[in-house]
Amino acid sequence: MTSARRRVLRLAAPALGALAAEPLFVMVDSAIVGRLGTAPLAGLALAGAVLETCVYLCVFLAYATTAGVARAFGAGDLPDAARRGVDALWLALGLGLPVAAILVAFGRPVLGWFGPDAAVLAAASEYLRWSAPGLPAMLVVLAAVGVLRGLQNTRLTLYVALAGGVANATISFTLCYPAGMGIRGAALGTVISQLGMAAWAGGSVVALARRTGTALGPRARGLGAAGRAGAPLFVRTCCLRAAGLATLWVATTLGAVELAAHQIVSNVWSFSALCTDALAIAAQALVGASLGGRDAIRADRAAKAGPPPDLAEVKRAVVSLSVGSGAALGAVFAASSWVLPWAFTADPAVRSAAGLAVAAVAVCMPLAAWAFALDGILMGAAESGGFLAKGMAASVICYLPWAGAVAAWADGPFGLTLVWLGYAGWFMAVRALVYRRRAAAI
Repeated sequence: MTSARRRVLRLAAPALGALAAEPLFVMVDSAIVGRLGTAPLAGLALAGAVLETCVYLCVFLAYATTAGVARAFGAGDLPDAARRGVDALWLALGLGLPVAAILVAFGRPVLGWFGPDAAVLAAASEYLRWSAPGLPAMLVVLAAVGVLRGLQNTRLTLYVALAGGVANATISFTLCYPAGMGIRGAALGTVISQLGMAAWAGGSVVALARRTGTALGPRARGLGAAGRAGAPLFVRTCCLRAAGLATLWVATTLGAVELAAHQIVSNVWSFSALCTDALAIAAQALVGASLGGRDAIRADRAAKAGPPPDLAEVKRAVVSLSVGSGAALGAVFAASSWVLPWAFTADPAVRSAAGLAVAAVAVCMPLAAWAFALDGILMGAAESGGFLAKGMAASVICYLPWAGAVAAWADGPFGLTLVWLGYAGWFMAVRALVYRRRAAAI
């Protein structure tokens, strides 16, 4: 095994555990709520999509912070890394608190835009109202995780995620069933777990700031810089969520059974995507550190130096490992596609629809893993943010006609399978082709 592959795997292995634990929050809630009935599970799908949209729109808190901190770390400037981390925490709170308040006040009308039936809307509104207060904590976790990744400390992110996952499963089940709170209990259990994760991860950034003598108060200049660094990635994420919401809209138009099945497929997709994304996170940290080292050489020697010789090798290792991991995950999910839905629902119609769509998505996982790897390489080079935004916009423009055609001409489980083939296959293929040349040039 080459040294580049070892470095990638050393960072990716704990990152894999951390990322795999994240979708377990929703998967655990899905398994718990699914036993309450089809309407609550469909409601969770709807409310979860709104919450995920809010979190994903702010995922630049992690990605932009990773790139900036990794560059400072590569240049040996820990105080700068700490300043970037503190600024990211304040920005997370500044975004999370007002958005949570808006969701509590106006969540039901927003959910109504998707046109669910009355039972699904009631369940979705209940879950959203009780889970929205945890949003600021999740954004703090995103910012803190970005710092830890940039410092190549993915092991701590694993510990935080595992502890949060165990707490979520235990507390949510206890509140949902023994305490008799139903879907509200699942939401409240997740909020409590999120607060604990935010205290642990955010505390690690505060500790770094104290060690380096960095002020903990908010800085207008720092917040502005963090916002500008994240703006292109915010646009990228808006485009990505547009594709996800278009898929959700198609599933909603197909009916309650297909919407409930969509939640199961979405869980499988999120789990597999975040697992393969661990390698992309390793790429962000290593590419950023390599470029930071090059910056330091230029500053010290006033001479133009190329990137470290292992940078090209790191990129090749990330791509090959990602595609291989995607193929392995695809094989596992394809083989278990008719068994997995049993863990989420007792409705045979929902299980049948989900099994067919999961099998289709499994075939596309190697292609998606390639796109994720290229995405991570480009995020490691912070100056590629504008290109990522434009590339994602182009990919979404290519995908939306597919989603619209499925909504107009397909129905039932076949329609759900078709829209997921478009998202996991066509949409990801366009992303990979758009990113390929730019990633090779870094």
